[in-house]
Order: sequence, then C-alpha cells, then structure tokens
Amino acid sequence: VLERLLPGNEVIELEEPEVAGGLGYRFAKRVFDVCLCGAALIVLAVPMGIIALKIRIDSPGPVIYAQRRVGLGGREFDVYKFRSMYIDAEKGGAQWATDEDPRVTPFGRWMRNYRVDEIPQFWNVVKGDMSLIGPRPERPAFCNAFERRIHGWHWRTKVRPGLSGLAQVSGGYDLLPAEKIVFDFEYMRNRSLRMDVRLILRTFGVLGTGSGAK
Repeated sequence: VLERLLPGNEVIELEEPEVAGGLGYRFAKRVFDVCLCGAALIVLAVPMGIIALKIRIDSPGPVIYAQRRVGLGGREFDVYKFRSMYIDAEKGGAQWATDEDPRVTPFGRWMRNYRVDEIPQFWNVVKGDMSLIGPRPERPAFCNAFERRIHGWHWRTKVRPGLSGLAQVSGGYDLLPAEKIVFDFEYMRNRSLRMDVRLILRTFGVLGTGSGAK
C-alpha cells in the first residue's frame, strides 16, 4: 500500500496546523450534526431496510460491516457501513480500495458509486465518533504507514473526522495521501459553519455523479 500511495522515497515534513473554530462553532456544529443525522436515520429507515434485504440476497454475510478507524485525538472507533464486499475480502489483511476492485459485490459497486454504503455512518455522527464534515478517518494500519513518510499525518486527528470533507469533494479516492492531507489541513485552518454547509452541498453534487468512488 505504502509504495503505491507514496511513490519514491521522499519524506514529507508538515507543520502543525492552527485549528479554526471556537466553542460556539463546535457547539453549533455538534447540534447540527445530531439533528440532521438523527432525522436522516428516521427518514431513511425504510430505504435502509430495502438495502439490507438486497445485500443479503446479493451475497452471504452480515448486512453491516464494522471497521476500525482513527478518530479525534487518535482514539480508535468502529465505523459502520453497509457491507459492499464479499465476506473474505480482507483475509490477507488491510488493502486500499482500487478501481474495479474484484472484492466488491455487484450491488456493492452500485452502493459505492453513490456512497450508499456510508449511510450507517449517520449513527457514528449521532454517537459523536464523527461529524458530517471533517477529515475522513483512516484505518490504524494506514495511519501508521502514512506517518512514516508524512511526518505530521497524525495532526488530522486534532478535529473530529467527517463523513465527508474538503478532500472528498475535491478528488476523494483519486487523491494520494500527500494530496489529501493538503485539503484536510486547509479545512482545519479555515473551518466554519458556512464552510461546512458549502461542503455538504458540494457533497450532494458528488453523490449525483459517483465521482471519485471506489
């Protein structure tokens, strides 16, 4: 993973970013997250049931997939997704998603194209593991690998990770880690409620095109 995502032998040294957003912003952001995601879980209850049934028909295995991610302050948590891969997809260990990934089920590919597999993460937002907008949380194995070549990668965890973010609407999975962290730090330095709302609207635009999905 490291050789493909971080080509060459260059080591990148990052400066610790100043994080914008005071107590008032953080309180308003949290209230907005809980209200919007709580309402979404109620409204989407029936569609989620249909999706769950389709997953069970498409391939054997559980409907919901839990995966460890690194969150605020480096704390690990389980992120929830609708299962989009076959149950033995990672028997060889953690792997980075690729175009036309053979581990993905037919219905799982459709879900990934339109980020439908991410819907259960509304519960992560309600719980407080995540926010609607922030740096996308990575898996511990990838964080450790990236930190060896991108010194300062861990500073992404100074803010709560997001369901979507500036990096996701600016390239998503097409961005290499060294490119993604530039957008993450830019968000951290300039975040505001206005910026969050703008990124939510841009996320809807990405959902309509399937851009950057894997």
